[in-house]
Amino acid sequence: MSFPAEVMASSAENGSIIHLDAPILPDKSDVSNMTIIRTGTGAILEDQFFLNTVVARMVSGIFVWTALLITGHQIYTHLRSYTVPNQQRYIIRILFIVPVYAFDSWLSLLFINNEQYYVYFDSIRDCYEAFVIYNFLSLSFEYLGGESAIMSEIRGKPIQSSCLYGTCCLVGMSYSIGFLRFCKQATLQFCVLKPIMAVITIILQAYGKYHDGDFNINGGYLYITIIYNFSVSLALYALFLFFFATSDLLRPYEPVLKFLTIKSVIFLSFWQGMVLAILERCGVIPNALFIDGQEVGAGTVAAGWQNFIICIEMFFAAIALRYAFPCTIYQEQKSEVPANLPHMHSISSGLKETINPGDMVQDAIHNFSPAYQQYTQQSTQEVVPPSMNGKVATGTKSSRKLDKIMLITSDDEL
Repeated sequence: MSFPAEVMASSAENGSIIHLDAPILPDKSDVSNMTIIRTGTGAILEDQFFLNTVVARMVSGIFVWTALLITGHQIYTHLRSYTVPNQQRYIIRILFIVPVYAFDSWLSLLFINNEQYYVYFDSIRDCYEAFVIYNFLSLSFEYLGGESAIMSEIRGKPIQSSCLYGTCCLVGMSYSIGFLRFCKQATLQFCVLKPIMAVITIILQAYGKYHDGDFNINGGYLYITIIYNFSVSLALYALFLFFFATSDLLRPYEPVLKFLTIKSVIFLSFWQGMVLAILERCGVIPNALFIDGQEVGAGTVAAGWQNFIICIEMFFAAIALRYAFPCTIYQEQKSEVPANLPHMHSISSGLKETINPGDMVQDAIHNFSPAYQQYTQQSTQEVVPPSMNGKVATGTKSSRKLDKIMLITSDDEL
């Protein structure tokens, strides 16, 4: 780097580091393959930092590919034993959060010196997390047999006051079809809002108005973060409310590990990014001006650390999800199918059904439609209570009608 001679002479006489409010940077032609950072004290240094080293890329890569192998095998076993599509469709979608998060974050780390690339990668990751929240709630609905089956269990029961679950403001109210509608709408709004905010982020970044960790009121990061924080908090609050209302019903499905794992991956990763952005803003994390000769904006280092940490975390998330959504029960059901009967679905058709978002679109139309207050959609899967000998009772007229649309009056809207 070259500074004016009088500045260099003065600094040499005093034996001090140069501190400048407006740093004098070299021409871009002079910084080929250089990494220039500004420390929390304002010093401009030419130095390497950990995130763009081979070690960082190798360590993150090992964790990422190990997580991909663990989750990939789990997804494959579910597709091989695709015996309950109405449940496994949502499970596989949830499991895909590990490949999406891990590989996306690793690519963002590899292209840390080009902020245009990592903004695109992070937008894909953020959109998928909204999809996962919706699918977890939908899976819980399927476990319990659909909206009508849930309402038959909780309808009319008073909502208990709990500061932990945020129901202290609902004292004196009872569960109704409007409660379930709110839970669905609160998660679906995040699925709709997140892609819109991702597109806005890309547009603002293209015009130089968006930088991670830049809380300037003239930039877009501050406002995007506020809207995103409100939206994701509302979605997770809806999950809290649903879990609080149906915890006893969901107990046979061991929902605690499922809920905590998904909540940790989504909500904690968001606040983790916020903390890192604030640390860079406060000077605890150095601010990079150039990385490998490429000029980068504010927040690049914080976003890089966020991606590196996510790469590590996804390895542990893959292990937790393996225990949270085991395939054992579905493999047992597959073994009960006679060998001379064809499999319900092949792996390819099961995967095709899983990645088709048509059910989410229909659910959004259904839950935001004014006609919802008159009808609620019953699970397409028959829910048949077991007989006294433990075997499933078949042939009853009432059981075959459970997959129909059930009329529910709307006089008790929440």
